[in-house]
Amino acid sequence: MRRDPIIIAGGGIGGLAAAVALARKGFLVTVLERAPRYQEIGAGIQLGPNAFHAFDHLDLGDAARSIAVFIDQLRLMDAISAEEITSVDLTSYFRQRFGNPYAVVHRGDLHGIFLRACEMHPGITLRSDCDVIGYNQDGETVSARLKSGERVKGRLLIGADGLRSRIRQQFVNDGPPRIAGHTTYRSVIPTEQMPENLRWNAATLWAGAKCHLVHYPLSGWKVFNLAITCHNDPPEAFAAKPVTHDEVLEGFRDVHPRAQAIIHHGRDWKAWVTCDRDPIERWVDGRVVLLGDAAHPMLQYFAQGACMALEDAVWLAELLGEMPDNFAQALENYRQVRLMRTARVQLQARELGTHVYHPAGVHALLRNQLMRETSLEQFCDKLAWLYDSPFASRPSIAA
Repeated sequence: MRRDPIIIAGGGIGGLAAAVALARKGFLVTVLERAPRYQEIGAGIQLGPNAFHAFDHLDLGDAARSIAVFIDQLRLMDAISAEEITSVDLTSYFRQRFGNPYAVVHRGDLHGIFLRACEMHPGITLRSDCDVIGYNQDGETVSARLKSGERVKGRLLIGADGLRSRIRQQFVNDGPPRIAGHTTYRSVIPTEQMPENLRWNAATLWAGAKCHLVHYPLSGWKVFNLAITCHNDPPEAFAAKPVTHDEVLEGFRDVHPRAQAIIHHGRDWKAWVTCDRDPIERWVDGRVVLLGDAAHPMLQYFAQGACMALEDAVWLAELLGEMPDNFAQALENYRQVRLMRTARVQLQARELGTHVYHPAGVHALLRNQLMRETSLEQFCDKLAWLYDSPFASRPSIAA
């Protein structure tokens, strides 16, 4: 086991996944989490086959599958007419094609898998109440500066500190995140409170004019995750803000009563203003590197935020493990391997919001026609670049 620790700023899913991946390569790892305890805020997330490829690579595939609901369909509904536009079968052909399922999980359950793996590994130290505000480095080491005044020294610092990463701001300095103009409201309700005729084993999208609703089962069908979004141009960003039922309903008064019923069954709604950033080329500053949302924050419309962070974790550990005495080259290789793939997901997530989730009028009619004309095989062909194992072959790396 190599002596000097790698420091990870941020104990979310990406940070803990990186800790597990690096420890498996023999590195000592110290994770610094700002919160008083390790936990994930939020509810459900969708995981494509590429996420399960990452779990398998970390020998956590069985654990991830044990908490997942393997949905049978992606279902697209018209939120104005309540008609089904199309559905995509995610069972036998899809799973055989990509070698892994499409599933939904509770974010807290997924975080718990990585947290337990970290707690069980002797090479990983988990610290909480450690607010990383910046770093200093020389040719041999890097020190994470904590708000308390403490400095934590290591060989490498990974900024996995999210959308508003302080590590990123120190060397990229690209200001606050871009406000996308959308507000997302989230609720989790017991399954028995979900309308019986909507209890589908599907990730269901009700697409409306400048709004949409998503729902799917979680936690062994004990609850349903509700995530609904409207394009209301909020002037400033906020996260996990409690809101009233009437505030939520305001952006969905024109949707079909069947879709509105989903909102009426929600409770304890919280709101997030959706934000992302433009792709950037600079991920590395000496012995400092970005991962996950700190590197490539993206909108939710591709359901790939956590998936990309997991891929980052696997690739970073693989490349550092190959060149443990040449961090500079290993970090540059990581940047090259990940840059174009994550940028593509970032930008396509924006396009999906515009052209699939929120179009109106003729734009929506065209979407409906194109989606209905797409066969399962064509759907899979279009997403093979994303869902095939990203670890099966290595992208080219410039010398």
